[in-house]
Amino acid sequence: MSFNDHVETAEEIRIRHEDTLCTNESKLVSSLWWYNLKYTLVGIIFGIVFVKAEIISWFRIQEMFQLTSFFMYGVIGTAVVVGAISVFTVKKLGLKSIYGETITFEDKKLNKGQIYGALIFGIGWAITGACPGPLFAQLGSGFTVVIVTIISAITGTWIYGKFREKLPH
Repeated sequence: MSFNDHVETAEEIRIRHEDTLCTNESKLVSSLWWYNLKYTLVGIIFGIVFVKAEIISWFRIQEMFQLTSFFMYGVIGTAVVVGAISVFTVKKLGLKSIYGETITFEDKKLNKGQIYGALIFGIGWAITGACPGPLFAQLGSGFTVVIVTIISAITGTWIYGKFREKLPH
């Protein structure tokens, strides 16, 4: 492993900060083929948990959007609480990544592009019954129709990237 020698400019950091939730991406680079295998394994476990907890169920998602069940709100609320506790713990104890890198949190300002994006995301989620997180778990469970949603998500991401500079931020 070696450290990436590229030093980001202030403009690159500003753009990444607008587009991402986290700007303290690891600078470590490895040429070992199995280096990213840990992420694949965590993704598989994550997918299994989603399937077993029925989080990928179109019916569960529709219940949430029709306000007929608390189940998905409970799942999302639990994730928010666990995330808040985790962030608090990392900040309070000054924890570092597994590679010893400093973890930083930066405040982000709200902008109108985030509102538009959230509305588009929510409408797509309600229509398809699929959040991007469990798409591949749905596909792996045999719901082949989700291929349309995966292609749509990739297309939407490409369109955003193509027109990013012209969109409100």
